[in-house]
Amino acid sequence: MPVGVEAGLWGLVAGAALVLGALVAWWVRVPQRVVAGVMAFGAGVLLAALAFELVAPAEEQGGLGPTVAGFLGGAVAYVAANAWLARRGARHRKRSGGHQPSEQEAAGSGAAIAVGALLDGVPESVVLGLSLLGGEGVGLGVLVAVFLSNVPEGLSSAAGMKRAGRGPRYVFGVWGAIAAASGLAAALGAAALGGASPTTVAVITAVAAGAILAMVADTMIPEAFERTHALTGLVTALGFLTAFAVHQLGE
Repeated sequence: MPVGVEAGLWGLVAGAALVLGALVAWWVRVPQRVVAGVMAFGAGVLLAALAFELVAPAEEQGGLGPTVAGFLGGAVAYVAANAWLARRGARHRKRSGGHQPSEQEAAGSGAAIAVGALLDGVPESVVLGLSLLGGEGVGLGVLVAVFLSNVPEGLSSAAGMKRAGRGPRYVFGVWGAIAAASGLAAALGAAALGGASPTTVAVITAVAAGAILAMVADTMIPEAFERTHALTGLVTALGFLTAFAVHQLGE
């Protein structure tokens, strides 16, 4: 199977976790403390993936300088795009409570939230595609981390969309489209960089890692802390340890 096709399929699998989380939120009334706890766990999973699956391998492959430059560039780009979207109503797109504005309260917020969800998902998908370039199959740690973090992201955000009065066509249209875009981003990442130099791949990996860390800090941790408070650190640590164990078992 061509690497691009395989990457696209794995990206679609990871993106489908967003739809799964949205389905749970739509049909089951999940307590907000539970949503926040799952979000904290997902944040810990992603932090471990950043440390062991992305940043460290990027530094080994491309050197410290390119990794630092790429990481900071990704973080700055994400924060700038997120700030722009926040002014258009997408600030609380991952919040499960009554934070998300309705279309009546902020015209155009629905489109901004959809674009924000895409912004959050693309870096993870690109990393999935890049993990296939070594010829050893998809990076198991990255795949598990993205899948486990996408479930609470979809759950929390869909719960907030529902509270804001958005209907099922919008909610599942957004997450279905993001799942498809995740597959496409993974496929393009693998196909476009298949013949790239190790340094180039390392820089792109670091850019994605910086964007993911900024996303965790800006959108996932606030939702987790609002309800779990003192337990946030412990649940996040459990998520980190889970992803670390998967990484170690995969070696």
